[in-house]
Order: sequence, then structure tokens, then C-alpha cells
Amino acid sequence: MRAQPKASHYINGSYVDDEQGQPFDVIYPATGEVIARIHAATPNIIELAVEAARVGQAEWARMRPADRGRILRKAADLIHERNEELSRLETLDTGKAIQETIVADPLSAAEALEFFGGVVAGYNGDYIDLGGGPFAYTRREPLGVCVGVGAWNYPMQGAAWKSAPALAMGNAMVFKPSENTPLSALALAEIYSEAGLPDGLFNVVQGFGDVGAALAGHPEVAKVSLTGSVPTGKKVLALAGSHMKHATMELGGKSPLVIFDDADVENAVGGAMLANFYSTGQVCSNGTRVYVQNGIYEQFLDRLTERTKKIRIGDPLDPDTQMGPLINKAQHEKVLGYVDIGRGEGATLHHGGGVPVLQGFEGGFFIEPTIFTNVTDDMRIAREEIFGPVMSVLTFSDEDEAITRANDTVFGLSAGVFTRDIARAHRVIANIKAGSCWINTYNLAPAEVPFGGYKQSGIGRENSLAALGHYSQLKAVYVETGDVDSPY
Repeated sequence: MRAQPKASHYINGSYVDDEQGQPFDVIYPATGEVIARIHAATPNIIELAVEAARVGQAEWARMRPADRGRILRKAADLIHERNEELSRLETLDTGKAIQETIVADPLSAAEALEFFGGVVAGYNGDYIDLGGGPFAYTRREPLGVCVGVGAWNYPMQGAAWKSAPALAMGNAMVFKPSENTPLSALALAEIYSEAGLPDGLFNVVQGFGDVGAALAGHPEVAKVSLTGSVPTGKKVLALAGSHMKHATMELGGKSPLVIFDDADVENAVGGAMLANFYSTGQVCSNGTRVYVQNGIYEQFLDRLTERTKKIRIGDPLDPDTQMGPLINKAQHEKVLGYVDIGRGEGATLHHGGGVPVLQGFEGGFFIEPTIFTNVTDDMRIAREEIFGPVMSVLTFSDEDEAITRANDTVFGLSAGVFTRDIARAHRVIANIKAGSCWINTYNLAPAEVPFGGYKQSGIGRENSLAALGHYSQLKAVYVETGDVDSPY
């Protein structure tokens, strides 16, 4: 199961290391075994990465957008060609079932590269007619050196979601993966180089929070984009703000999924399972508060239970496995702790909540998919982000009640509605305070669609043309074609 990279960091088109950096082990979550050892970035490594980005960015920004886009599309082609090996690496890094990674991880990264590589040539400023001769125009210009800080649930996807719009707009990026999943960003860096990306434009440095802070506060860095928890986001945003840097924060959630009486029950159950059990529940946008209207509650719960019991937990590298382990021991203990909290609060542990015994995987961080019923809105399991496969099922009577309760949260990342009444679907979604929403499905995130949250779930957007706006600055130019009218 060894997956040791050539070196810990990738800077200026080459692997580099500094053994003075703090060593840390990469653990395969299914067994607990060490599959690689990495060194955290030293101050010297950080300076090398930022300087490489600064030097490379100037020439890159002068290239035609279409030429930059061509390189990104070539990198996407390489990801498609190597999807199987990249998916295996992602499974080793995260523990996610290869059934998932092979369709949702490297390919999602490739989709982002294809999208931004294709649209950037048409992303321009505006012409403004001021009447009688004078006019103005706007320019979209790159920010310079950008920093990306990734999460451990979708490491390669996250690296691409941040780097693709940054690079397309003419920026350079220094990317710090999560210390839990440091491997696939290095693979992406290799692919970028092979596709023809000039040296210094995508650098990978490893480490913990201190490395992220050093990058975010570096005077040569113009923007920070973080995917992570709300507490981490607040710290990084405060640091970036103190230096007047641009920032995108894609943070956590406790999202509502509202299911009305007229919904297709099979589809609603499938959506609820995707919103809670995919990636072992480790998805920031998960709809973990499932509100079911009273009229179909029993039918919904029966089918949910039947289908949940059939989820296959096991070896993540087995294509038939549907659920792998949680990322590490700390997360395992946290999620099991929330199961105990839910029971202590008076919720009914309807299904799961235990640790399965899997031969050959005794050291893994597995947990059963878990369903709580008789949950109230004030319970911690209904208010706090658990980040594991723990679903809270609640009931409601009418539309207004569902909207009020759905919005009763500090978060606002996502929301979903299942109903056959399309007018009601749009009405309810319009009244829920969340940034990424779904009607009659859940957790799909194509590159063409902006992704991000309201309230404490974040600032800014990833994906879509909106992301290009967040990786550029707007310059306005007033042009006078006649004489200057001056009173002096």
C-alpha cells in the first residue's frame, strides 16, 4: 500500500524536500497503516514557492487567454487518461470507496480544467458608451500570486477547483493540501507540468496550520482561497483581511433537505442518502437535517431503512464497496461521540451508530451509516456539523414551518427540496438562505455552476464564471476623445 511521492513539495516544476521540516505520516484510513512520510514546509520552502510563483506569474499573465486555456485542457486530457491510477491514489489518501473516486474525484478535477480552459478566452471587460464621444471600458486583470488551502475530503478536486480559475485568469498558485491527504495535489502538479504549464505557476507545499498562516500572511500573496471548517475560516479570513487580501472561504454547513408529501419517495430517499452517506458523510454541503412532511414520514423512513441496511461497507479498493472509513482516528472518535450525544439528548438511534467488524481492516476507521429519529431542532446533532454519515430525520406540517426551521442555523451552505409541485419548489428554495441549492436531487456540483454559501458557510464562490471574477480585479478606464473641460 505504499504511496510515497518523490519528495514532499513541488516547486518551480520540480520535486523538492527539506528534511528540517516536521515529518508526518500519511495513513491509509481503511487499515491505519502508514503509506507515506512527508515533511512539512520550512520557512525556506515557503519562500521558494512564493518566489517561484511571483517570477512565473508575470510572463504567464501576458499570454493570450486562449493559450493558457489550451494548457489547462491538455492537463484535463491527461487526467482522463490516468483516471484509474489517480482514483486509486485518491482512495489510498482518503479512504473513500474507489466506486466513488473513479467517477467523482479526478474526473471532477478534469471537468474544472476543461471548463475554465474553455471559457477564459471569452471572459472580458465591458465597453461603456458615455455619449457624445467619451467612453469607458473595463479590464479583468489577474491578482498575482494566489494561495489555495485544501480540505481532506476532496483533495484533488479541491486543488483543481482553486487552481483552474486562478491559472486561467493569469495568476500563479501556491497550494497547501490538508496534512491528512497530501498526495494527489502532487500528482496534479506533475500533470500540469507535463501539459506545458510553465514552471512556478502551480506549486505544492505541505504542512499544518502554521504553513497555511505563513502563506496567507505573505506580503507577495494577493489572495487566499480556503476550504475548511468555520473556525479555521474565521482565522484565515481575519489574517487575510488584516493585509487587505482577496479571500474566498468555502466552509462548513448543517444543511436542510425538505421533502414534501407529494415527492417521489424513492427519489427522495436516494437524495437523502446521497446527502448523508456519500463519501462516508464527509461532504460540507451534506443535507444532514432531513425534514419530512408528516404524510409520508412512515413510508419514507421504511424505505430509507431498507436501503440503508443494504449499504456495503468494506475494502475501499473493492469496486463493490459502497462506503469506506472516515479519514482518521480523531474524526472517528468525533463522529462516534456525536452518536452518544444524540442518544443522550433523547433522539432515537433508529439505525447504525456502531463500528463494523471487518476482517483484515481491524485498524480502519469505519462506522455504520446512522439514522436518528425523534430529533428536535435544538439538539446538538441537528445544529452542529458532524462530518460523518449521521442523518437526523425530522418531521414538519406545512411549507412556512419548513422554511422557518430550515433557516434557523448559523450556516447557509446548501439546501434541497423534493416535491412534484415545481412552483412550490422554486418558492421554497427562494426563501431558504443558502448559496448552493438543489431541487429533486442533491450534491451535484458541475463546474458550470457556482458553489458557495451564505452566512458562516463562506464568502465568494468556486466554479462557474463567478470564480473567474474572484480571481481577477476590475480596472475601469475613462477615455476622453475631445477637449478637457476645466474651470481652471
